[in-house]
Amino acid sequence: MAAKSNSSAERKARIEAMRRAERSRERRNRILTIGASVLIVAGLGVGGTVLIRSQSDDGSGSVASDSKSPGEWKTASDGVKTWSSKLTQNHVTKTVKYPMVPPVGGDHNPVWQNCNGDVYDKAVKNENAVHSLEHGAVWVTYNGKASEADVKALAEKVKKTPYTLMSPVEDQKDPIMLSAWGHQRTVTSATDPNVDKFFETYVQGKQTPEPGAACTNGVS
Repeated sequence: MAAKSNSSAERKARIEAMRRAERSRERRNRILTIGASVLIVAGLGVGGTVLIRSQSDDGSGSVASDSKSPGEWKTASDGVKTWSSKLTQNHVTKTVKYPMVPPVGGDHNPVWQNCNGDVYDKAVKNENAVHSLEHGAVWVTYNGKASEADVKALAEKVKKTPYTLMSPVEDQKDPIMLSAWGHQRTVTSATDPNVDKFFETYVQGKQTPEPGAACTNGVS
């Protein structure tokens, strides 16, 4: 019991440190944005051209396939599934066809879905949510088979947990699913002890490609 309490305290301290770093980074980014805006306006005034192009978006077609990272699920004894191959991390502005539902990684939109305990009552775009997973978020999803009580209880948990988000995904296989970068599992209800275990392990866990990256100032 003491070990669990220590683990929980350490995780809370780590997340709080990341949030302080994020606030500092946001202040710095605001200053840089203002400076960049002044330079852009000045450049346009003398006939300059500013071109912003997303990495890996070559302009051909409207759907980007993620077949560059073929793989399959490997299920551990604890019920957590892990994607067997390395997931790509390119920024694209197209719709991505992911090989799993909900997606747990791959090419994604340059802008992340806000994941600072954000609960959405409508579906969000996979490409933005995958970017959130890259930042170390856990994505709680549910479909119409989930009970209203479970949805409400999970929403309350998410609201209290930084680096999490929640939204409906109607075409997922099971009523309630939890996803992190490269990992996923089904839980039976909001009171399933595997919910807490998954949060403890994967919120800003070792799987995170970009630990400490922002979960605010994205898409809301």
